Amino acid sequence: MLLSLLTLSAAAQQQGQSEQDKIKEEKQLREYIDKNVEQTGINLGLEDWQLFYVDSILTHDVTAMTAEIKQLQASKVSNSAVYEQVQDKWLEAIYQAMGKVLNEDQWNKYLKQGAAREKKARDKRKAKLEAKGEK
Repeated sequence: MLLSLLTLSAAAQQQGQSEQDKIKEEKQLREYIDKNVEQTGINLGLEDWQLFYVDSILTHDVTAMTAEIKQLQASKVSNSAVYEQVQDKWLEAIYQAMGKVLNEDQWNKYLKQGAAREKKARDKRKAKLEAKGEK
């Protein structure tokens, strides 16, 4: 889901990017978030107040993740592991925030739709990184 966002962000980060391109990128980001909020609402049967929180969570965290990735790109960081760590940090923040908004049934559906698998992969990467740091 968010991997396409990274591709979008990478393509948009060019030196001398015009204001129109920045506006287009922001519009695409907003459309991406809106689509995900709508799909999450349908899939999990969210109430209006939950949709508001999901929209707020995604708007904040995806925007922050994109900004952090752009900073890395501007600094010409080429290590893909660094980008993966940034992505994992923000996806974990989204995961934790969603746990506070969803009821038990919705949370179970959320986990079954891939959140549990993604969490497990993030935890595995984190453990591998920590093990590598200890050596």
